[in-house]
Amino acid sequence: MIRKFLFSLFFLVFAFYVGKAQETEAVVIDEVVAQVNDGVITLSRVKREMKQLADQLVREGKTPEQAQTEVQNKQGEIIASLINDELFLQKAKELGLDSEIEAQINQRFLQIMKEQNIKSLETLREEMRKVGIDPDELRQFWRRQLSRDYVLQREVDAKIYWGTTSKEIKDYYEKNKAKFTRPETVTLSEIFLSFAGRNEQEVKEKANKLVAQLRAGADFVKLALENSDRPDVQVTKGKLQTYKMSEIDENFAKYIRATKVGGVTDPIILDEGILILRVDDRQEASKESFFDEDEVRRAIMAERAPEERKKFMMNMRKEAYIKIAESYRPLVAPILFADERKTS
Repeated sequence: MIRKFLFSLFFLVFAFYVGKAQETEAVVIDEVVAQVNDGVITLSRVKREMKQLADQLVREGKTPEQAQTEVQNKQGEIIASLINDELFLQKAKELGLDSEIEAQINQRFLQIMKEQNIKSLETLREEMRKVGIDPDELRQFWRRQLSRDYVLQREVDAKIYWGTTSKEIKDYYEKNKAKFTRPETVTLSEIFLSFAGRNEQEVKEKANKLVAQLRAGADFVKLALENSDRPDVQVTKGKLQTYKMSEIDENFAKYIRATKVGGVTDPIILDEGILILRVDDRQEASKESFFDEDEVRRAIMAERAPEERKKFMMNMRKEAYIKIAESYRPLVAPILFADERKTS
């Protein structure tokens, strides 16, 4: 069952990830496609990214020929994306975010280990390799992803959030009161039953029995402590938090909407296990506006961030030394510097 979980990770968390190329594949003679400050984008790296995307398209139902044609047409976009990724990796290092990013990556691996009851990192790595996931490449994928997120959150989003003046906040609220009505919210608790190392049918039968017991009046906290496979259940006692219904995935929302306060949902089957939710509280939406400084700041940030992020990335490219090989420049430059051309 561990393998099933890791296989779902393959698709849900790392959509374009595939394992290393087979040893029988032709070896690509490397060349520098682009230099980015002190870093380089090599042809082998580009080919690897293209293969990953092609494999993903085949899994989605396209023929190998269709996938190859589509990927070939996106070569310039792929190289431009790699250049931007390299800039974010370098910026994260410059800002001293490396240790925080590495800690977050390590936490992700540890969380998988806890949820799947895996005792050592080496065992987890072995299980990943068995389903075609290279843990080192997964780590690098997460590093690229987190570097972009951390840099943009710190250098753009946070500056908008904290840089907005009191007058701007009040003026924005007065002009946009309709945005600040109270949304429908729900407070939830959970019991999670993992498939890891177990017969799935037996887990499903157990979930059905628990739901029947709870609907007959059994103590939710007691059953959560005795049955939930969450590693922190002894602390949380199954308690989650309050969520806006509009932000809950529809796969869960449809169960929650059908459940009254104090009731429990039918078993919700996930790739990694089964979830039983209790609706602890529900607050209906209100048309009456209310002022919450944090909510207003967030609304302003959401509105301004897309354009400010573009400006930040343009400045980052402007300040960097980027040299694209002549044979790739006509393919890459129009995509990489598209925003710059719009503002010129």
